[in-house]
Formats: sequence, structure tokens, C-alpha cells
Amino acid sequence: MARQTISYLMKRLNDVGIHPKSQHGQNFLIDLNLLEMIAATAQLEPTDVVLEVGTGTGSLTALVAPQVAEVVSVEVDPQMHQLASEELIDFENVTLRLHDALAGKHKIDPDLLDVLAAKLAVDPQRKLKLVANLPYHVATPLVSNLLMGPLVPRSMTVTIQKELGERIAAAPGTRDYSALSVWVQCQAEARVVRVMQPSVFWPRPKVESAIVQIDVDMAKRAGVGDLAYFHHFVRTIFLQRRKFLRSALVNSFKQELTKPEIDALLARLGFHESCRAEELPWQDLLRLSNAVREEIEGASRKRDD
Repeated sequence: MARQTISYLMKRLNDVGIHPKSQHGQNFLIDLNLLEMIAATAQLEPTDVVLEVGTGTGSLTALVAPQVAEVVSVEVDPQMHQLASEELIDFENVTLRLHDALAGKHKIDPDLLDVLAAKLAVDPQRKLKLVANLPYHVATPLVSNLLMGPLVPRSMTVTIQKELGERIAAAPGTRDYSALSVWVQCQAEARVVRVMQPSVFWPRPKVESAIVQIDVDMAKRAGVGDLAYFHHFVRTIFLQRRKFLRSALVNSFKQELTKPEIDALLARLGFHESCRAEELPWQDLLRLSNAVREEIEGASRKRDD
């Protein structure tokens, strides 16, 4: 497969009458060293099944495929899918899919999950990894939904908007700390590997990008317990992140808990009523989430009695 430099890409796309589409987030990484860095950061193994979202012209796919058991690559643009099919025709372990990886904002496409499950079922040693130059607009829902399951990648090596990468890896009490930070960090270790300037892409995006590495810790993830409830709790609390924790809880759970019940709960956990959700590490937010759920269930039982 030809090395996809900017001159090669411009000529190849022009020859087949394709123009990059901003609505699909088509910004092609043209720095070959950075493409190799993405593949190297993923620490690929021969038993891996790699999910790629945003096939593009297949440049990253071609780097990854020789190192792994299978690559399942998803592209939403029919023209780009056809071009990638021609570029990757010699790779027998690459499955190209023409559809959106997401079935709405809060769900991974079920057909895609079925394909991945079948690839993983071939050998119990196989592990799923996400390796992708992600279109900016799908990055948050894709990462968030993959962490909800049912097929959770052991790692995610992605290029995304720098601002999003900083949010994912942000520490408590910082400007970028968010519900997404908590959701990722309660299950994984996340770091920004490399910041990338717009000049390494064609066409150039208006913002900086970053290679981000997310390594999922299955034991840590299991320790969260009810992932769906914790996800809902954190998103609810962070809608009022600037408010004092007591006020955020009162506003969020006024239908289920009284103010005295919330005050007693905070005192029991040792949280000062003037602290804020954005100051708490995920471990404290998980303690709070579990306590709130237990308090709500207890209050409900009392009312039923």
C-alpha cells in the first residue's frame, strides 16, 4: 500500500472525485511518524481484535492490520468506504463496515457489536482494542458508550480534540474536570500522549488534537458495581458542578430525599456541605453515589411500610 503523504492523498482523492467532508470530520493525518506513534502506543499483539472508527483512506488500518488478528473498521461515508476497500484489498484480516458506529447518542450499533463478538469468540486469548483517528463529533459518545459495555476494549488509543483529551485526563479541582473525567477514570488510566498541531492534518482542523491512551482496568471497573447508576449519578451532579454539594444533591434528588436526610448523609460520609462535586475524586463520588442510592431505597421502603 502506498504511503499516504499529502501529495498522494490529494492526487488519489482528486482522481476519484472525492472531496473531504467536514460534516464527517474528515481530517486525514498526514504525518507518517505520528501514524506510527499511534500504532506503537496501542501496544498491539497478534491476538488483538482492533476496532477502528473512521476508516478514511485506510492509512492507519494498513499499519495496524499486519500486527493483529483482526481489524474491524467502520466508515460512514460511502465514497471513502469504497476508496478504502480498494486500498486495503490485500489485507485478508480487515473487515470494512459501511455504517455509523453509533445507533444514536447513547448506544453502539448492535450489528457492529455482533461482528466484534464473533471475531473475539474465535479464540479466548483475543482482546478488543480501539485504535482510531476519531472524527471529533463521535469521540465523546463512542468512548463513553464503549465503557458502558457489553464489549469493553482493553485499551483505547485515539486521536481526538486536544480539549477533550484534557477533559478525560483532568484531575479533580481543575477547570477541565468533568463527568467524563470521572466516568473514564473510575474504570481506566488515561493520559495525553502527544499534542498535535493542525498542520499535521489535511484539511487542517481549526483546533489542536491529541493522541490519548486509555488503559482499562477490569478489576477497577468491577469495583464500581452498578455502572449505569453511577454514570447517571455523576452526570446529574455535574450539571450543577459549580454549586455546593448540598445544594446540588437537594436540587437533583428533591423528589426522593428531604433536606435533613441529605444533611445527615453528608455528615455521615464526612463531606462538608460547602464542598463541590468538581473537587471530589471519583472514589469519593462513588462513595456518595452508593450512599445516595441506599438512602433513597431506604426512604422508599419506609414509605411503603
